[in-house]
Amino acid sequence: MTSLVAPMFCSEVYIGSCYSWKRVSRENIMMFGPRMKACALKVSFGFSNSSMCYSIKNSNARSFSSRSDVWIGGGFGLASERKSDLHRWMMGGRNGGGRESFVVSCIASDGVSEEEKVSVLVIGGGGREHALCYALQRSPSSSTVYCAPGNVGISSSGDAICVEDMDPCDSSAVISFCQKQGIGLVVVGPEGPLVSGLANDLAKAGIPTFGPSSEAAALEGSKDFMKNLCYKYGIPTAKYQTFTDATAAKQYISDQGAPIVVKADGLAAGKGVVVAMSVDEAYEAVDSMLVNNVFGMAGSRIIVEEFLEGEEASFFALVDGENAVPLESAQDHKRVGDGDTGPNTGGMGAYSPAPVLTKELQNLVMKSIIIPTVQGMAAEGCKFVGVLYAGLMIEKKSGLPKLIEYNVRFGDPECQVLMMRLESDLVQILLAACRGELEGVSVDWSHGSAMVVVMASDGYPGNYKKGTVISNIIEAEQAAPSVKIFHAGTALDSEGNLVAVGGRVLGVTAKGVDLQEARDRAYQAVERVKWPEGFYRRDIGWRALS
Repeated sequence: MTSLVAPMFCSEVYIGSCYSWKRVSRENIMMFGPRMKACALKVSFGFSNSSMCYSIKNSNARSFSSRSDVWIGGGFGLASERKSDLHRWMMGGRNGGGRESFVVSCIASDGVSEEEKVSVLVIGGGGREHALCYALQRSPSSSTVYCAPGNVGISSSGDAICVEDMDPCDSSAVISFCQKQGIGLVVVGPEGPLVSGLANDLAKAGIPTFGPSSEAAALEGSKDFMKNLCYKYGIPTAKYQTFTDATAAKQYISDQGAPIVVKADGLAAGKGVVVAMSVDEAYEAVDSMLVNNVFGMAGSRIIVEEFLEGEEASFFALVDGENAVPLESAQDHKRVGDGDTGPNTGGMGAYSPAPVLTKELQNLVMKSIIIPTVQGMAAEGCKFVGVLYAGLMIEKKSGLPKLIEYNVRFGDPECQVLMMRLESDLVQILLAACRGELEGVSVDWSHGSAMVVVMASDGYPGNYKKGTVISNIIEAEQAAPSVKIFHAGTALDSEGNLVAVGGRVLGVTAKGVDLQEARDRAYQAVERVKWPEGFYRRDIGWRALS
């Protein structure tokens, strides 16, 4: 039996044969046939003023169209449903005396014709990219979604066609692929290709690319650049100093005292930040970066900044160079252990929305942090196009947001919960950003909450073993409604087993009417995954639920 995940735009689906009907949730549509093989039909409804259109493509079904009603039918019977009741439909069929069952899934759109649809290429191969592929594949404006290099979870789930042999940092190879496949939008997931100039090269080739130039990507590529921009344009952030000399850095730490924060200036895969609770711990961090070169050139310059006490939150905004559109709030858990203990990681879980970011605070973040950044970057001659991911601290003493850091791409694992909740056409939104047309654009989100629990290899964020076998993934996704497992560090071994090849490996994600239900569903799924060599935090969302 094969499972089929339905798009997010419908609340219920009917499946059945010409004799029987069954209502199922959109998260658990099953293709089945009482006696004969099943056939799945994908029906796209278009909303354009008062008219609608749709199409069915299947050898065992007939196609119909209507301006006022929606018609769905097979060889045996037809059903008509009015616009006011689009979430409910039925279809039956009989072919040559053989009884068949049909599955129908619905996607809301703006009446996008086949000619207007866009082929999309996602750059990257982690959990964030899987989530982006998942959302883009459901977009009414997408025709085909590719992912380079992708991963086994992305390809096996049908969320994208993976181009495994493409080096995403090889601009000429990426451009050649785009030209051959007629790619109309490139979405760059990780920061590395952005900092190295992939978006620059794609723009020169005339290929619409969602992601900043290498100059604008310095917001993440250099913390010193980001801090200088904040100082120049009055963006609230922690007090800091930049150092290349270990002795000078230690003297500053001695003067300031602990706790204090030491950061590598460049990209360090989310591991270049040490929150030192003692002066000696801060000294060790300085030596590891400036003396022992644990991060190479990324740590050849460091930032030492004041420790901010409060609650962290993630804020995302889409930017077209001049305009910014806020996305929903999210909050992640950086520390590896329960109770926010242990070393920092790339993120062990996240949830959306984040109660700490009230509407008033979100408006303040836009006014005091996001908009000044967009305007400042334009004034500096490097307009930012892409997603700005602001890591914030809501200070305990003032209740006001301060900027901790910028990322120039979707966060991981925050992207997973955002893409689960997204209801707008992602392709159209990202194209609007590429074209400088975000003014007046709004983004729609599902009600309720979403949560992701990251399953990681034992030893992470330190040394970990690769090649450990993971099983029961399909059963885990079916453990509760609205569950989706995004793959990050997975592959297939020579025997066809799913194995872990990274630190953070799976992002078990679920939606619910509220955060408690999303949490319950996510952990029900996590507990079904069979992976003795993996671990996960058991308290994701504790701040919001306490």
